[in-house]
Amino acid sequence: MTCPTNLLPYAIAAIRRGWSVFPLRTRAKTPVRGFTDWERHATRSEDAATAHWGKHPAHNLAIATGPSGLIVIDLDVPKDGEGPPPEWDRPGITTGADVLAALAEDHAPDNSWMETFSVTTRRGGTHLYYAAPENAAYRNTAGKLGWLIDTRATGGYVVGPGSYVADTEGRGGYEINNPTASAAPLPSWLATLLEPARRRPVTSGQVHQALANRPGLATYVTRALRGEVERVLSAKEGHRNHTLNAAAFAVGTLIGAGALPKHLAEDELTNAALQIGLEPDEIEATIHSGLQAGIRRPRGAAA
Repeated sequence: MTCPTNLLPYAIAAIRRGWSVFPLRTRAKTPVRGFTDWERHATRSEDAATAHWGKHPAHNLAIATGPSGLIVIDLDVPKDGEGPPPEWDRPGITTGADVLAALAEDHAPDNSWMETFSVTTRRGGTHLYYAAPENAAYRNTAGKLGWLIDTRATGGYVVGPGSYVADTEGRGGYEINNPTASAAPLPSWLATLLEPARRRPVTSGQVHQALANRPGLATYVTRALRGEVERVLSAKEGHRNHTLNAAAFAVGTLIGAGALPKHLAEDELTNAALQIGLEPDEIEATIHSGLQAGIRRPRGAAA
């Protein structure tokens, strides 16, 4: 796909689907000046879109997922030299699409989850567009579903179809795969997996169950995880986010050693962070960053 000269038709098409749009910089993924508060500035007005893209036809298109009532599953591809974490180091798992397919094998009743509006991204990934359930409280996630899978919901946006991005990670366009498809309702199995952690409390018994095939590690890992959770719960105001990051790093070293499933650690830390009053978006980003840093430095004692 070559760089388009006029994004207005794409903006109008998105609006006619009932989605809220706003402009991004030409060949970039960042909002133009004056549109940084995208949830407030995004529009469903064809007149407003025509006025903007009539003057700036090469500005890229963004779709504000929250105001549009969308949850977009972002299936990425690995960057050069990037390999899967231990829990996804399996035959046939090389991309976010592979991870989602593996999850579907375990949770989905059929393949209907694939029948929805989708866009191929510039690096060969995929955006799957789903209509959010009514009164849903879903927000952005990073890696919650698995390796190379993010989601965009309330508080987020995606680069829209027709856009062209060129930056240090590569260049390319965003192309619609199935123009006549609509955004299907979010499948119930995905809705369950994306539920906020406060709805899915994890007990130490689940940790022991997950480590049943390695009984020698069960007590050690459970105590280590409980200690980091207590560390978060006792964090003093002004140091809570830093403490959460440090705890996530420590737990990440266990995940990197293959001694603890990532989703259990995420839920335990998230529950603790919610209890001390940190904001969900802040929690998600901090835990993801800390865990990934720890995973890259696996704990030798647990190997």
